Amino acid sequence: MREKLEVKNLDDLYEAVLTLETVEECRLFFKDLCTVPELKALSQRFKVAKMLTEKHVYNDIVAQTGASTATISRVNRSLSYDGSGGYNIVFDRLGMKGQETDK
Repeated sequence: MREKLEVKNLDDLYEAVLTLETVEECRLFFKDLCTVPELKALSQRFKVAKMLTEKHVYNDIVAQTGASTATISRVNRSLSYDGSGGYNIVFDRLGMKGQETDK
């Protein structure tokens, strides 16, 4: 029963995110939803995923993001082996596959 409730809560969150229309709306929503460290962790993982997709080596990723090698490995595992493909969906839609990014 608890698992069903947690899935429902997650689905409600996902539906809420899908209602956001601009970067500014997303910024405001996530600022209310998350703590600063949570936002930093999420944005760091996203940057790590972009850099891994661009074939950067771990040392460069550590230097540019401050992420631990454990975090980089975890993100790499999601991209390469046991992830659900979410990163790739976003990167494809943003037109970022294989592009160099400096953000």
